[in-house]
Amino acid sequence: MPNATPHPIAQKNFKLGTMALNALSHVLFLLLLAFAMSHVASAGDPDITSDFVLPPNATVVDGSFFTFTGLRMAVNAAPPKAFTAFKATMAEFPALNGQSVSYAILMFPAGTVNPPHTHPRAAELLFLVDGFLEVGFVDTTNKLYTQRLQPGDMFVFPKGLVHFQYCSSQGPAVAISAFGSASAGTVSVPGSVFTTGIDDDILAKSFKTDVATIQMIKSGLAPKA
Repeated sequence: MPNATPHPIAQKNFKLGTMALNALSHVLFLLLLAFAMSHVASAGDPDITSDFVLPPNATVVDGSFFTFTGLRMAVNAAPPKAFTAFKATMAEFPALNGQSVSYAILMFPAGTVNPPHTHPRAAELLFLVDGFLEVGFVDTTNKLYTQRLQPGDMFVFPKGLVHFQYCSSQGPAVAISAFGSASAGTVSVPGSVFTTGIDDDILAKSFKTDVATIQMIKSGLAPKA
């Protein structure tokens, strides 16, 4: 018996059903994509569901828990001999856990530099208290943005971008940096490239130079005995 030809109404309903399924699949895909992108866009310190986070096994705290005295040594201190950063991050100040903020005091003797580095988990907002600084960062198109700062100036280094600060030979400088994370992290460009064991041949090819030059750079970055 030959197959019966589907009724026109049944064919129409089948097509409408297929279109509806395709449309639903498309909507679900867009919702999943939007959900994933929202998580990427909001990546950073996780939100907490309490006023603050206590250390393990702690049940009672007082005002001292929310006080950090580790930066007292930087107040009215003589300029150090090398660039020095005094940090107040979650590692040094546990009360910052979950608060998405941290600080650092940066002290520059004349002619010193805070070498190119990144903060993978936060932007940095720098406020220059004293002296002069040359600052800059490189965006993802390899464009360099630089500025000469004087006391009272602020400069923002976008999250995750390579940046630096340089104090000229005119005199020492002091700056305060705020971060939008309790643990912004610091990745030193010279350190991560030349002091982590990457093969000399790979580095020589990457920088279009020879192994002897790479080894010379590595020796200059090696910790002093």
